[in-house]
Amino acid sequence: MSPNGSDRSSRRPMRRKLPQVLTAGLVLATASGCSYNWEDFPRLGMPTPVTEEAPRILSLWQGSWAAALVTGVLVWGLILWSVFFHRRSRTKVEVPPQTRYNMPIEALYTVVPLIIVSVLFYFTARDESKLLELSDKPAHTINVVGYQWSWGFNYIEKVEGQPAPAGDEIPKELAAIPKKFQDAFPKDATGVYDAGIPGTRNPQNGNPGPTLWLPKGEKVRFVLTSRDVIHSFWVVPFLMKQDVIPGHTNVFEVTPNREGTFMGKCAELCGVDHSRMLFNVKVVSPERYQQHLKELAEKGQTGYMPAGIEQTDPARNSEKKQL
Repeated sequence: MSPNGSDRSSRRPMRRKLPQVLTAGLVLATASGCSYNWEDFPRLGMPTPVTEEAPRILSLWQGSWAAALVTGVLVWGLILWSVFFHRRSRTKVEVPPQTRYNMPIEALYTVVPLIIVSVLFYFTARDESKLLELSDKPAHTINVVGYQWSWGFNYIEKVEGQPAPAGDEIPKELAAIPKKFQDAFPKDATGVYDAGIPGTRNPQNGNPGPTLWLPKGEKVRFVLTSRDVIHSFWVVPFLMKQDVIPGHTNVFEVTPNREGTFMGKCAELCGVDHSRMLFNVKVVSPERYQQHLKELAEKGQTGYMPAGIEQTDPARNSEKKQL
């Protein structure tokens, strides 16, 4: 058999298999998305935002995807162009001209990535600084306490019907929180708390973990502390998360704008039962929120649970330099 005939016969099995491979790929691509809502496509996998701050994060996510897609199309296009237009000829077997250097091309693929990274860095830094801005006096302050293997919530609030604390001293349970954050605490806060274990369930829907209650339309400051190892506080539809670090306090603020119960979890591998560090976030009206605080007080959950490990000296020194 001639060499050409041999080549044709070897290509026939591949031609027969090609439709099967394409069909299998189409099935795999569509089977998992048969229930996909195309109205969700512009969010590119992100959940529906439920805070006033989250659309800024979603916009950054969409912009990053757009930049990656443009870069990908350019790279794929150049690869395909070189494959098709510079493939070996069937009739010519000579070695093509060899080019050692091409300074314009080398400068291009050095400068263009630098420009892409610089643009992405600018927008990321701009949005991050905006998202981490703190107001002078937030409407509500909640100390989120991470511990193996669940979450606790100190509501630093004035609870109706509870006696005001004597003096201006910060409760010893909250002493691990830096003074610059303590200064924003309400002076007449009596405080209530809620603490969970891995077996805790939301009474409304049975979802695992304790439930953090938030008021709709009012700014909430989260003060994040840990009692053991590094955790990460992530409310999925908030579209942002922050690490919960022993000896270092992280803080951010959000304004919930949609009522409902949402999923939260630890996003930092923190040990053997990390997967059980789940919680719920229930956004309700401000009136129902105040009612919940009174319900916690009626259960005897007044005061605060220990916030965590006291701030380390390197962290204190770093903060002094920033002041």
